[in-house]
Amino acid sequence: MPSLLEALERKYFSECEFENAHEPELHKRSDLPNDFTVTKCGGRMEFSIFIPRLSPLTSVPALLVLNDCDIDSAGDFESIREKCQRVRELDLAQNKLRDWAEVFSILEHMPRIEFLNLSKNQLASPVTALTAAPTINLKSLVLNGTYLDWACVDALLQNLPVLQELHLSLNNYKQVLIDAHEAEQRLLESETPEETEQRRLTKAHPTLKTLHFTGNPVEHWQEICRLGRLFPNLEALVLADCPIRSLQAVDSESESDSASHKYFPSLKLLNLSSAQLNSWSAIDQLAKFGQLRNLRVKHWPLWESLECTEHERRQLLIARLPNVEMLNGGGKIGTDERIDSERAFVRYYMDKPAEERPARYEELLQVHGKLDPLVNVSLKPDKRIKVVFTYNDVSESRFVDIYLTVNDLKVKLEKLVGLAPNKMRLYYLDQDYKEFGPEEMRFPNKQLYSYNIQSGDEIIIDAKK
Repeated sequence: MPSLLEALERKYFSECEFENAHEPELHKRSDLPNDFTVTKCGGRMEFSIFIPRLSPLTSVPALLVLNDCDIDSAGDFESIREKCQRVRELDLAQNKLRDWAEVFSILEHMPRIEFLNLSKNQLASPVTALTAAPTINLKSLVLNGTYLDWACVDALLQNLPVLQELHLSLNNYKQVLIDAHEAEQRLLESETPEETEQRRLTKAHPTLKTLHFTGNPVEHWQEICRLGRLFPNLEALVLADCPIRSLQAVDSESESDSASHKYFPSLKLLNLSSAQLNSWSAIDQLAKFGQLRNLRVKHWPLWESLECTEHERRQLLIARLPNVEMLNGGGKIGTDERIDSERAFVRYYMDKPAEERPARYEELLQVHGKLDPLVNVSLKPDKRIKVVFTYNDVSESRFVDIYLTVNDLKVKLEKLVGLAPNKMRLYYLDQDYKEFGPEEMRFPNKQLYSYNIQSGDEIIIDAKK
């Protein structure tokens, strides 16, 4: 397997070659530019142009991508230092690296690195304490699919003092087994001795702003609260595809309802898509995150149980979340949309029993007052209408579903007229525009309503010749 040095030399430092190096009998002509030559081919003269490949680099670019290269070691460190002077981002995902000492040595010889991707490397060896942290500039670290234990994660964090972004997705974490020192007394009061022994107390990391935790099978919000205590200044938290079942923190009976959000005072972005949440109380908990501005809550079981359209659901969400400015990846929520949503929310709950109304209803009732119900005007066409079918001068009125396609209608008419669908032509005749004549219904997948068909209109059936 190649070393990192061998992989980058293979990619960036190959010898300069020319496309036309082996062409026979090349001749220069004074009336052509220097790059042009003439090749004699029998009685013909063909023009050729040299296209040199890129000359060898003296150093690799700032973004160095060597993923899936089977790299298992570094190689000569002095050569790495010389050739990687400009590297700021290093992608080593899906390689064969195993030794953390090797990784830290690589980083030590690339002092300008700010981003490192080690996803899907088999880094199972423990991280030993370092006397001096060589990765002082590392700001983003990606460890997806590495299955590191929490002791290893903790040791890494201790040696990354300016880390701002951390990816721990797809690591099969069911629990967070490290917690900040400030939680020590709470742990002693709320956990069994076995749980306390498993969990590791460590220092908080106030520099970390963004944490990706997607696809880990964590179910309980108290585990997420530990992440909040570890990273007290967290601004973005991605928990997509985590089967979280409640946003209630239940570490101890003494904890107040504020425990769900009190460890996230700076959180601005939260992704909870595909969580297993089935209650509006979870949305009410999210409304208490004072700085939350960007929220994703797609694919919850709650949405499947609601008897409302997607637009109505969005209105109910916006009304319950006064601080959120972006919802489910859409554009910024404007003033008009928020007002319309709040008024729709008031109307939705004003006919509900008082015990079913959330606290937000009374708040918005004070803002918008008691509203008159909207007149229910349906603009949807009737699903079934009465149409006259004519075949061989015989007419018969029948009800038909306007959401059928032309081909579906032919199948249903087969029993009526005795013609196979592929032997049948249909013509639509609008009763209000008979002077324009019938229109052939030529498109088999077109639905009937798209012809603006009304009760009393006529469909003429004709056999293909």
